[in-house]
Amino acid sequence: MMNLYSGTTCPFSHRCRIVLYEKGMDFQIIDVDLFAKQEDIAIINPYGMVPVLVERDLILYEPNIINEYIDERFPHPQLMPPDPIMRARARQLLVSMEREVFTHIEALEKNLKTVDRARQVVRERLTEMAPVFVKQKHMLGDEFSMLDVAIAPLLWRLEHYSIDLPKTAAPIAKYAERVFSRQGFIDALTPSERAMRR
Repeated sequence: MMNLYSGTTCPFSHRCRIVLYEKGMDFQIIDVDLFAKQEDIAIINPYGMVPVLVERDLILYEPNIINEYIDERFPHPQLMPPDPIMRARARQLLVSMEREVFTHIEALEKNLKTVDRARQVVRERLTEMAPVFVKQKHMLGDEFSMLDVAIAPLLWRLEHYSIDLPKTAAPIAKYAERVFSRQGFIDALTPSERAMRR
């Protein structure tokens, strides 16, 4: 059985929980208090962070790698495009999102000195993405994919991070509601995450 060590408010752990619930497979989630991390996290992950996936003697501790492993090991429903070119483009987009958007999550989570700049950058990047959702249902088209999994926890936390999107970003707000209504997303929410939105 797979064990996922998961932070109850960690957006990166949230990604992995979404994938596990989307797959509808047998797994166990071990909640980790991010403010009083368990000793075994430091033992299994040299960086002492969550998420961490443990399956027999396999230990993975990077959310995108965890999610791709789960997707390849349990291919239905497939969350990465089957076509190698589209899959490469999806990976490239994910790296761009990591560098341009998700890199600001630490400042938002910890309320660092750079939090105002982080809010501004995230607001701008999401607003730039909004027109995509006028033409298509999800990030890569009609099918829910790993890119939707990646951005969903951030969209869920916008209010929590005090980020208000402008009216021009209305398409991304509608897209977010579609993603939030998925059963895999709903099941993946922890009580602490549910409390982040009114």
